[in-house]
Amino acid sequence: MGAVVLARGLVKRYGDLTAVDHIDLDIPPGITFGVLGPNGAGKTTTMKMITCVSPPTEGTLEVLGADVRGDRRSLKRRIGVVPQGMTLDMDLNVRENLVAQGMYHGLGRRLAGERADEYLEFAALTDRADATTDELSGGMQRRLLVARALVSDPELVVLDEPTTGLDPQARHHVWERLRSLKRAGKTLILTTHYMDEAARLCDQLVVVDKGRIIAAGTPDELVAAHVPPQVVELIGAAMTVDELKSVLGSKGADAEEVGDRLLVYTDGSLDVERRVRKAGVGVDRVLLRESTLEDVFLRLTGHSLTE
Repeated sequence: MGAVVLARGLVKRYGDLTAVDHIDLDIPPGITFGVLGPNGAGKTTTMKMITCVSPPTEGTLEVLGADVRGDRRSLKRRIGVVPQGMTLDMDLNVRENLVAQGMYHGLGRRLAGERADEYLEFAALTDRADATTDELSGGMQRRLLVARALVSDPELVVLDEPTTGLDPQARHHVWERLRSLKRAGKTLILTTHYMDEAARLCDQLVVVDKGRIIAAGTPDELVAAHVPPQVVELIGAAMTVDELKSVLGSKGADAEEVGDRLLVYTDGSLDVERRVRKAGVGVDRVLLRESTLEDVFLRLTGHSLTE
């Protein structure tokens, strides 16, 4: 099989607003592919085009070997979607939500019921099959949304910020289910602004800002290409970034101010801390850590992923 998603010069405009601005994508089968960026970067719009909800304005887009401008209904049957919002049918119980989804995709009632039971077990919700959806916790509802997207046995699963608003334990439950899908051979496309989520789940990813792809690669490749390996965070430092650069000399070439923190990107974090301490600079806290995907985004765009 060729690329699951192949896009060239993809554009989406809403009037004078260009939400997606000439992006290229080449997503192979069997991986988890991440689309990262801040709110309003064009992530959800891109997913809407891939899932045949919104047609492209310009460019070409093939999904599962088919042009999205062709038989959209047939193509939608091959794609499972986990939306950003909570779209469960509150009038149906947990199992009925899955059965109804299966029948919507053309499964007979018996097969839809068998698939519902299979994916209730997958989502660890078998004991809640008869519960109403509003009786579920947020994490359970998210797992039910993932299960609902799988009832039709799709070739591609698209997840738009699937863990937004969940507590850490619930997020880990969802991550476990997504890893098992990839092990089963599914292709996943994931949008998120959680960097730890992207680093844990994604084999390849792109970072988008203002509708454009500004970086692409594996998580490790992006970190290696765009930031030094270590970061020193000076929290509550009584100095400006220019004063810090003066104290650090050549070690401060990659220093910048982010909110109430001064960040120094370096390959010698202990030496940076020693120089700051020796200069007698007042600092509430010094944090030494490895560089992350969020640092990549800060360096490329100048703002955090959640802005």
